[in-house]
Amino acid sequence: MKIDKKYIPIVLGISAALIIGVLAFLSLETSLGYWLIFSFGATTFSVLVFYKADMAQPKNVFFGHLISIIIGILFNEIFGMSFITLGLAVGFALALMMYFKVEHPPAAANPLIALLSDVSFEFIFLPVASGTVVIIILSILINRYLLKRNYPTGFH
Repeated sequence: MKIDKKYIPIVLGISAALIIGVLAFLSLETSLGYWLIFSFGATTFSVLVFYKADMAQPKNVFFGHLISIIIGILFNEIFGMSFITLGLAVGFALALMMYFKVEHPPAAANPLIALLSDVSFEFIFLPVASGTVVIIILSILINRYLLKRNYPTGFH
C-alpha cells in the first residue's frame, strides 16, 4: 500500500523524529555513550527528503561525516581553535568531500563541532561513525519498506 502524497510530510516528520529519537535514546538512556551530534538533524532531513540525491546516499553520508570530523579534529589538534582554523577546516573538509566524491552538506558542520567542542579522536567512532550507521540503516528501512522508495538509489 502506497502512502497518499498529502501525508508524506507527516510521515517524514514522524520518521525524522524516530531516527533522532533512537539516537537520543542511545545517548541519554543507555551507557553506550553519545550517538548524536547537531549535524545529524540535517543528515536525517537529507536522507528522507532528498533521498534520490547523491548527497543522501549511504556512501556520501558515512564518508562525508567521517572525512569532515577527522579534518576538524586534526585542525584542532595541530593548530587549535581560531577564526582562521574554523574557516580553513570547513573549506578543507568541503574540498576533500568533493575530491573523493562523497559530498554531504550537513557534514560540513563537523569541523565546527570538532573545533568548538574540542573533541578527541574517539569522537570519530562514537558518535560520528556509529550514529551515521544508525541513520543509514533506519533511512533504508523507512524509505524502502514504509515509503516504497528506491533507496539507496542503484539498488533494487
